Amino acid sequence: MFKKSLLTLALFITPSCFAAQTLIHAGELLYHADKAPLSQQTIIIENDKIVAVQAGFATAKKDQTLIDLSDSFVMPGLMDMHVHLQFELGPDNDAEIAKVSPELVGMRSAYYAKKTLEAGFTTVRDLGSDPQYMYALREAINNGWLEGPRIIAAGGVAITGGHLDSSGVHHEMLDKFATKTTCDGPYDCRRATRHAIKYGADWIKVAATGGVLTDRATGTGQQMEDDELNQVVKAASTMGRKVAAHAHQEDGIIAALEAGVASIEHGSYAGKKAYKLFKKTGAYLVPTLLAGETVVEMANNSNFMSDAIKNKAIRVGNDMKGNFFKAYKSGINIAYGTDSGVSKHGTNAREAVLMVSAGMPAQQVIKTATINSAKLLGLESKLGTIESGKYADIIATKASPIKDIEQLMNVSFVMRSGQQIK
Repeated sequence: MFKKSLLTLALFITPSCFAAQTLIHAGELLYHADKAPLSQQTIIIENDKIVAVQAGFATAKKDQTLIDLSDSFVMPGLMDMHVHLQFELGPDNDAEIAKVSPELVGMRSAYYAKKTLEAGFTTVRDLGSDPQYMYALREAINNGWLEGPRIIAAGGVAITGGHLDSSGVHHEMLDKFATKTTCDGPYDCRRATRHAIKYGADWIKVAATGGVLTDRATGTGQQMEDDELNQVVKAASTMGRKVAAHAHQEDGIIAALEAGVASIEHGSYAGKKAYKLFKKTGAYLVPTLLAGETVVEMANNSNFMSDAIKNKAIRVGNDMKGNFFKAYKSGINIAYGTDSGVSKHGTNAREAVLMVSAGMPAQQVIKTATINSAKLLGLESKLGTIESGKYADIIATKASPIKDIEQLMNVSFVMRSGQQIK
């Protein structure tokens, strides 16, 4: 009877106590972007986490699954800190307002999310989408119902007539697309921030300055007032959220940094005063060079942009790369971001190519998309390196992207949270 009871107990506890493991043989492993790559390493994964990394190619046991990447360069999954998963910029955007339902936009965002994941980006920060559909996609992926990157989803807080407010349609449509997080004045913007968090925002995004794709000739200088920015950051911080600020001109960058934002998106015309504030506050620049290149290409080679947008696109887009190099040389924190949605989803690695061509070393670019992005999100204990205890977010290329950054354009293997995707 006693032996029978032990057998019954053993049968009951075995599945939970001895989880199946996966072994990855990595021919070359960049486990940490600040370190030199290692040769012939074995990564041991259990469920969704890395449990060990050891030298040499360990022999897989009968109950272990072996993934052979002995001919590949293996590294942590990439992270994109600025995406818009619900749309892609193009000539049909205006027609889609009338023809594509919000529900279908939600379905399309799942398609774009899968493309992004297959491109090697295992975590993204979405900085501007219909919030409830984006939160639903975030939860569907978290629950394992859909394949996609881990989504950190922001709620937008916009001032009336500012960059994140509706534009480019007639007045009745402007009213239709107005949101409950559009605000005026510091206390109203505090209310809007709380509203966004109440309904599910992981982050808050504000537009400190005008934007290129706002269909109004209102420039790219500061638009949200200092007191409004201060109240957004204060309200977000009180409720455990960080703030990302879209900002092109230095006046708006400075105002946002002084308010305490965690990241500046684009930062196209940051200068010495802004660099000092970046260093003082520890905020990150998310440069989005790919967005600049994309809008210049579209402005020069298509006719769907209004004159207001086209003029801003050519000026700002052409200035971004040179100003990014100055920012890099200043020594400020930089995290990786593309503004995908302006560019096509799944081409996120083009940002890395542009960053290298602007003068940033390839391994430092990889650091922005791994370690730095994880720190910006406050998830450095879980993401950004291939080390014991972290999520098994792992990608591989056939050759070293440190030697040839364009290798990131053709990722051959993708794993997110221990699940092999590609």
